[in-house]
Amino acid sequence: MPLTANAESPVTVGSESPLRQILLIDDDRDMAEMLAEYLGPEGFSVDLAYTAKGGLNRLQKGGVVLVILDVMLPDRDGFSVLKEIRQTSRIPVIMLTTRSAVADRVSGLEGGADDYVPKPFTPIELLARIRTVLRRGQPSRFGSSFLAIDDLILDAGSRTVECKGMAIACTAAEFDVLHALASSAGKTMSREHLTRIALGRAPYAGDRGIDNLVYALRKKLGPNPKGKERIRSVRNTGYTYLLAPVPTSKE
Repeated sequence: MPLTANAESPVTVGSESPLRQILLIDDDRDMAEMLAEYLGPEGFSVDLAYTAKGGLNRLQKGGVVLVILDVMLPDRDGFSVLKEIRQTSRIPVIMLTTRSAVADRVSGLEGGADDYVPKPFTPIELLARIRTVLRRGQPSRFGSSFLAIDDLILDAGSRTVECKGMAIACTAAEFDVLHALASSAGKTMSREHLTRIALGRAPYAGDRGIDNLVYALRKKLGPNPKGKERIRSVRNTGYTYLLAPVPTSKE
């Protein structure tokens, strides 16, 4: 379902039909729930937060590819929330507001917002803005710029990694292995396939190149949100990136 109120419902990630996670921070509950229902069939799963605190708490858990942020929230204004997000993350943010002043729009864009949508708007208009923002960037080797799974976000355009809301420094080969595994989360990828993707060659007898890269990734990323292993070895075959349910916040 598009409205992820059930903490045991995982984010669905796959190379064939990815369900991308959006965080909507807005205290207009009727509008928020309507958008969640509308965006579900379009390939998006929507977490709802009705306060700035709830939204920031959810964002820290990771797995979100885009934030839709209302300027007027009950506990603080959206501009200050945007500023806090931009201190640690490059995640795309679309601002919503009932205000029509040009100064507000300029403040949002200069503060790091990727787009600005005045209320009232139609769901189809917002969907078009979401798709445009997510298409920005020019990933040269991957079909989609942003990939989110559990508490992990990969940006193929800038080749950057975030885990638990923190930037993770990865080598080019490490990024390629991680992106390949996360893109096919839940499925086993062979060492040969990973070797060709990350190292640009065929594996040889006794080759430990991929094993060393996975070892480094495990150390950098740590366990998944449930405290379990993130990347599992499959004997005599390869590796699998394991899915873990992401808890959600609603305030």
